[in-house]
Amino acid sequence: MPSARRLYRRWLLKRHRLPEADWARAVERLPFCRALDPADRQRLRELVTLFLLDKKFEGAAGLVVSDGMRLSVALQACVLILNLGLEYYAGWSAIILYPGDFRVRRQHAEELAETLWEHESLALVHETSDELSGESWPRGPVILSWQAVDAGDAGQNIVLHEFAHKLDMLNGEADGFPPLHPGMHAPAWTRDFEDAYRHLCDALDSGAPVDIDPYAAESPAEFFAVLSETFFIDPRLVHRDFPDVYRHLRDFYRQDPHALMLAAT
Repeated sequence: MPSARRLYRRWLLKRHRLPEADWARAVERLPFCRALDPADRQRLRELVTLFLLDKKFEGAAGLVVSDGMRLSVALQACVLILNLGLEYYAGWSAIILYPGDFRVRRQHAEELAETLWEHESLALVHETSDELSGESWPRGPVILSWQAVDAGDAGQNIVLHEFAHKLDMLNGEADGFPPLHPGMHAPAWTRDFEDAYRHLCDALDSGAPVDIDPYAAESPAEFFAVLSETFFIDPRLVHRDFPDVYRHLRDFYRQDPHALMLAAT
C-alpha cells in the first residue's frame, strides 16, 4: 500500500498538472531535454511540477513573471537534479528574475598593519560594482537575468550555471567540490578537476584557442559551474577535452548526456 507521502505526492501532481501545450513548448526549446527518453521526460515533468510548488518566483525592476517564464527556469533547473531529487534544492525558496543584467555592489575588507600611533588593527573597506546575469547566494535566492535565460546563447546556459553553484554550495562555500555520492573517490575528483583547471588556465595564458567558455578559468567554483552547464548543452566538448572531468560529472549527476547524444544520431 502506498505511503501517505506518496499518495499526497500523487495528489499534488494530479491537481497541479502542467498544461500539455506549455510543457511541450518548453521541452522543444531545449535539446538536452528533447534527448531524454519518454520515461525520463515524464519524471522530469513531475520534478518540475513539485519544484514550482516549492519555490517562489519574484520579479525585480518592474518585471512581471509569467507562468511560461517560471516553467522555463524550473525545467532547466530540474535537469541537473533529475536523478538526484528535489531535496538537493532544499533550504532556500526564492528565485528572483530581473529584466536584464543587474548590478551588484560588494564590499571587500582589507586588513591594515599597525598604525604609526597605536597598536591596533584597522580594516579598509573597498566597494566594487559588478554587472551580472546570474548569481546564487548560499542559503539564499538564485538571481537571474530573464534576458540571459531567454536568449539561450549557444554554448552557455545561465540557469544550469547558477543552479550548479547551488549544488556546489550544499557543503559550504562554492569551491568546485560539491558533496559526492558514496562510492565516488574524492581524491580523484580533486586531482582531475585541479589538473583540468590548471590546463585551461595555462592554455588561456599562452593564448592558445579553447572551446570552453573562458569564464571557467575565473575560479575552481566557476570551472565546476561552466563544465556542468556544458556537460548538458554540449557534452561532446567536455567528453573530448576533459574526459576525466566528464566521468566525474557523469557520476555526480547520474546522467550521461554524451551517450544520449550518440544514441540520437
